[in-house]
Amino acid sequence: MNILLINHYAGSIEYGMEYRPYYMAKEWAKLGHQVTIVASSFSHVRSKQPAVGSQLQEEMVEGIRYMWIKTHAYDGNGAKRALNMFSFVAKLLRFSGKIARKVQPDLVIASSTYPLDIVPAAVISGRSKAKLVFEVHDLWPLSPIELGNMSRRHPFIMVMQWAENFAYAKSDHVVSLLPKADTHMIEHGMSPRKFRYVPNGIDTMEWQENVMRIPDEHRSLLMKLKERGEFLIGYAGTHGLANSLNSLIEAAKLTKGMKISCVLIGKGPDKKRLMQEAKENGLENVYFLPPVPKSSIPDLLGYMDALYIGLKSEPLFRFGISPNKLIDYMMAAKPVVQSIEAGNDMVAECGCGYSVPPENPKAIADAIVRLANMNYAEREEMGSRGRSFIIQNHDYKVLAQNFLDVLANEPSKGGPNHVRSVDQNSAAYRYPTNIQDT
Repeated sequence: MNILLINHYAGSIEYGMEYRPYYMAKEWAKLGHQVTIVASSFSHVRSKQPAVGSQLQEEMVEGIRYMWIKTHAYDGNGAKRALNMFSFVAKLLRFSGKIARKVQPDLVIASSTYPLDIVPAAVISGRSKAKLVFEVHDLWPLSPIELGNMSRRHPFIMVMQWAENFAYAKSDHVVSLLPKADTHMIEHGMSPRKFRYVPNGIDTMEWQENVMRIPDEHRSLLMKLKERGEFLIGYAGTHGLANSLNSLIEAAKLTKGMKISCVLIGKGPDKKRLMQEAKENGLENVYFLPPVPKSSIPDLLGYMDALYIGLKSEPLFRFGISPNKLIDYMMAAKPVVQSIEAGNDMVAECGCGYSVPPENPKAIADAIVRLANMNYAEREEMGSRGRSFIIQNHDYKVLAQNFLDVLANEPSKGGPNHVRSVDQNSAAYRYPTNIQDT
């Protein structure tokens, strides 16, 4: 089968995020399919941009054919980013005939954050008599409405709303990374039979092969803390307002004087403010380190005793979440303290840590202390449940097949729709109510 995957932000190991298109394409290729990824030449989430001279340029990236559509650079979320989106969609429409003839797809997947690329995808699908799949990463335009307070009457939002409704009506199937998104989609015209949940995943082989050691700066600090007998609660990722790291800093105040250290690794717009807050509060149990390469993440997380993930409380999360960070944490076989309220909860589902209310420093501190007071074997068992869950349900080998099963309306075989639930009265599910609850 010839598969055409359209994703504005698609990257690779070489170029950086977004990784999902690359990993899906790699697994489909292993199954014998021919895969072509069409992406913008510029993406704000990539660490490196491809060198593109012509308006439509092909490149083989680690064995996968990419077609880069030339677009201009931009910063932030302003008008230039919107112009980049419209430019990509317009050029994709302009080159739709050429792409259809070149690829001759049997399956066309429109897989970008925003829904406008469904229009040229539908044109290519129609020309090729191919199946059309709409893959939803985030709900647009609901995300900028609820998170960015944009008016539903804003022209940009109205265009995006038309595109979203068109996508649900026109597509043969709708795949989403958000498990509870079907309720919203049905309200906007999607037939319930079209929906399938296929979450984010992980390449488990990368955790066994070519793992790079963390930089000496990181290793030196972590080893020193370990030698002092500190319990290490780690965070690895973007330091942004949405990540609710101020709640972790506040939790560190409550554990001050205990043998517990918080280690935050990464970069982001909120990092300087967080460092200043820790300094002003005399928090000698909070440490900040630079980011590490993706290939060093397994080694980095291996030094931690537990890991933290948080998000600010937002109604939008009622449709569920699928954070790559959490998948990495669980693959590392470390207990997780999750401070998120969402439509799904993988931590509680498999019993690999504690789920506590969002933006609640006391509940976060309680969970950290409870984990610190557990013996090593208990924590190891808790972490291993998370790793097993990821291998069974989030390996890209499993997800790639589940995605293709959509075409035949086949049930997934042991995939994320068929996961084991944990008794909500179990110790692995409950979060502690106070620091003394040990």
